[in-house]
Amino acid sequence: MASAPTGIRLKALREQRGMSQEELSRVLGLDHRQSLQQIETGGRKLSAEELVAAVQAFDVPLDYFTNPFLIVGEARFSWRRHAETSVEELDAFERKAGEWIGAYRELAAATGRTLPPIAHRLNLTRTNSYEDALEAGEAVAGFLDLGPVPSERLAEAMQDKLSTLVLMVDAERGISGAACLVRNLGAVLVNRLEAPGRRNFDLAHELFHILTWDAMPPERLDDGKGAGNLQKRVETMAEKFASAVLMPRRLFEGVTDEGRNPDWINVRATELGVSAKALKWRLVDLERLSRSAAQSYEDYRLVNNGGLVHREQDVPLKFGKHFLTVVADAIGQGHVSVRRAAALLVVTIDELGDLLDAHGVERPFDM
Repeated sequence: MASAPTGIRLKALREQRGMSQEELSRVLGLDHRQSLQQIETGGRKLSAEELVAAVQAFDVPLDYFTNPFLIVGEARFSWRRHAETSVEELDAFERKAGEWIGAYRELAAATGRTLPPIAHRLNLTRTNSYEDALEAGEAVAGFLDLGPVPSERLAEAMQDKLSTLVLMVDAERGISGAACLVRNLGAVLVNRLEAPGRRNFDLAHELFHILTWDAMPPERLDDGKGAGNLQKRVETMAEKFASAVLMPRRLFEGVTDEGRNPDWINVRATELGVSAKALKWRLVDLERLSRSAAQSYEDYRLVNNGGLVHREQDVPLKFGKHFLTVVADAIGQGHVSVRRAAALLVVTIDELGDLLDAHGVERPFDM
């Protein structure tokens, strides 16, 4: 596995603490600021003495600099969270989530897998219309060949055809999910405990950010507050894109009067793994339902798809088969110990074995 990029992590920590290069140079005992610049850009490594000085100065564990799975300073995250979720909670969860993504990147390479660069990008910018975002969603749904229930195949297709890692996780309170971009790897994390409609929508929404990151980089925190008009426009484009991916036009070609019936909307939305409210507005976009009719609905009749969907239903297995196959192969080839893998996933060794069994992944020989 590749050595940990200590210079990148040192720079991230320095900037996080609001320290100048001159100040950190003095702390590390460097004669010139240029020496620190070389360290931060990978031109030279930290000496053992400098590493100890950095650990003591910033009061961080040595693991911060030596753990090859951390992606501190390398990764860009965009989180969907409730406004009441504290930044401290989010920071702690981001570090753990980053370790999962970093472990996948390192272990995939160690086991002989090639992580291709994300070749697919949407040709969209902030100047595009919402209709353009809808059409892009239709095109992606067609390219991924998602079948009659797109939500059921979306995660698998993102990994197989778009080289985008999908992790189903037990997120902290108020966190719905995130998009992450790190070098040649895109990843999406989804809170598996969310209701199915929200979970599937979050997955498609974050895919939009992965595919448009360079042209429209999302904010780190998406809580609906504080975003400027341009960023709000990007988030609305992501919503339109997600609705078209999960509910492509072809699924509603024959729909006429049914679209005016809330009971039909509840049943059809449940079949598609989306919320009834999302389906209602998708029918408006498709001109199968007038905007005035949609606005006249008593939306309480659509909550939890009319009572057909409850939070305890349809919870996906933790992490994902794609991810766990890489972990199991890495254990089997000796790149990571069983104990280290279990600690990484915050489970016991027995629970790790059960998780592999549940996903249909063969246990390594020493489990």
